[in-house]
Amino acid sequence: MEQRIHFITLSTPDLDAARAFYCEGLGWTALLDVPGEIVFFQVGPGMVLGLFDRAQFVADMRGTTADGELGGLTLSHNVPTPADVDATVRRAVEAGGTLVKSPQIAAFGGYHGHVADPNGVIWEICHNPGWRVDESGQVHLGPVEEG
Repeated sequence: MEQRIHFITLSTPDLDAARAFYCEGLGWTALLDVPGEIVFFQVGPGMVLGLFDRAQFVADMRGTTADGELGGLTLSHNVPTPADVDATVRRAVEAGGTLVKSPQIAAFGGYHGHVADPNGVIWEICHNPGWRVDESGQVHLGPVEEG
């Protein structure tokens, strides 16, 4: 199997609140929106995030041990500047998110804040000067090497 994820699907107890958070708070555009069931967002080349209504999610699991609850998960979004961290966190909270950690200097040397979406999924909004993606799509972590 390729080392790749194509879909990340999150169970949500309130699809309308989740849609508002992602569309209004984060400024995202839905790839496909099926009211009362699921909203898909393309989040990268070949990668989609799905927000699946919890009742629909549980029915889809058909009695497996998956109960629709999430735990120990953080999604991260990197932005160009610390001011962008502040603005993004503020917009997310205004759109129904819950402030988990106010924007501040991070232990790794960047600047970040955390906000939970209406499902309780924690988003780290981060300015990380040691993170970059080159033209080929390869992620690099750590200081930029001088050429």
